[in-house]
Amino acid sequence: MLTFSNTLQRVVQQRAEKMATIDGDRRHTWKEFQQRVSQFAGALQKLGVQQGSRVAILSLNSDRYLEAMFAIPWAGGVYVPINTRLAAPEVEYWMSNSESEVLLLDRQFLPMLDHLKSSLPKLKHVVFMDNGEAPEGMPHYEHLLADAAGIDAFPVQPDDLVALYYTGGTTGRSKGVMLSHHNMLFNAMQGMVLQSYGSEEIYLHAAPMFHAADAYNAICFCLLGGTHVFTPGFDPKRVLELIGEESVTRILLVPTMVGMVMSYPDLDSYDISSLKSIFYGASPMPEAVLKAAMNKYPDIEFMQAYGQTEAAPVLTVLMPDDHVLEGPRSRLLKSAGKAAPGVTLAILDDNDQELPRGEIGQVCAKGDNVMIGYLGMEETTQDTLKNGWLHTGDGAYMDDEGYIFIVDRVKDMIISGGENVYSVEVEHALYRHPAVESCAVIGIPSEQWGEQVHAVIQTKADTQTSEDEIIAHCKELIASFKCPRSVSLQVEPLPLSGAGKILKTELRKPYWDGKAKAVN
Repeated sequence: MLTFSNTLQRVVQQRAEKMATIDGDRRHTWKEFQQRVSQFAGALQKLGVQQGSRVAILSLNSDRYLEAMFAIPWAGGVYVPINTRLAAPEVEYWMSNSESEVLLLDRQFLPMLDHLKSSLPKLKHVVFMDNGEAPEGMPHYEHLLADAAGIDAFPVQPDDLVALYYTGGTTGRSKGVMLSHHNMLFNAMQGMVLQSYGSEEIYLHAAPMFHAADAYNAICFCLLGGTHVFTPGFDPKRVLELIGEESVTRILLVPTMVGMVMSYPDLDSYDISSLKSIFYGASPMPEAVLKAAMNKYPDIEFMQAYGQTEAAPVLTVLMPDDHVLEGPRSRLLKSAGKAAPGVTLAILDDNDQELPRGEIGQVCAKGDNVMIGYLGMEETTQDTLKNGWLHTGDGAYMDDEGYIFIVDRVKDMIISGGENVYSVEVEHALYRHPAVESCAVIGIPSEQWGEQVHAVIQTKADTQTSEDEIIAHCKELIASFKCPRSVSLQVEPLPLSGAGKILKTELRKPYWDGKAKAVN
């Protein structure tokens, strides 16, 4: 059966004494990893975790994070990874909506704990997950683990819920994406086939572990019994050091990270000869950055994935053989690749009819990796999974060979530095400022971030504000990465359609004029 516990038991059966995790001075074999998972699962059950209980994780990358991903379902629970860049009110909403009863927390998030405790009556326990001493009265992860006996894995079925991954929503509220054991493990098995992973591979967790993209790769390596190396957060210097120190062979980077590594001043002084491949995705890759990286490292394979959390998350892949710098096939560097094995992909019109090759419509998909649905949002689930198709909200065309080319987004979503930002959520924050009469949030080109969040604001008569004041106001309400990086203030009304809707297409035109597509 495709379940997290069966996956781990198989690996221990075959690779018990092989290295599973490396996190600084902490090193654990797969046998030790499973023992720690079963003990922490026992500790969670002592805290009251039972079948279906939600356990939230608000933590930077670590070996404990990976252990928790397995220990929570081992105890019968559902894990809820929380974006570490969220503001306290957003964390509160995710935990309230998921009805999380236990929170695993790192030191840097302690300042928001009083707010969370006072606003979340269902939160029963907070566990300190970081290094060093835990705050007074808060149990430490390691102490709970050491004091608990290992338990047998809770019996689950492949279609049971294993994780709730939250994503931004066009209504201004995040949606809880319900993923089953089968969803996540099926997608990871696709990845193993596509990427030709071997059991001796070493994977560096440089991208954040709260992302479904990193979970995808993490599960691939757990299926094979490869080795996981961790860095708390992305830092180009530390990433380059770890590749050399631990002979890392595989890494996932969002395009922004690739750009930061390529522009690092002392890049040539680091030995990264062990690195076999760079897996990139989560946002569009600037072609100039990709070409520079491919020219710099011709022996490293590059591979792109396109998808979304609702697909656990991979839908299409652009293979290393498709990364060609010259000749007719170099056009594929602008592509998002072909459907992954087990995924049925189509470009559909507004009536869910497949369009001829080359015509632009919405990317839609079917497959065993497609989510169960959105938590508590039946109508939205039905709209998204209408007629049996996952509707991605992305506009694209497919060529005669089955490659898709993303040209625009059906939803007003901005991807900045690998993070999804939904314009309506930012607009809700902007409208809470007393000087804002009307506003529209759009994505504009950015060399550093791919796209950046830009706000166009009509100010109220007889009021005054500034770009800095608007941005500071937003930072009080939403995560910094969602806040506008630039603001245009005007007194004249924003352009409206005949139905009274703001014409964002008109607002985008000056910024995207001359570009082949409306995403960067």
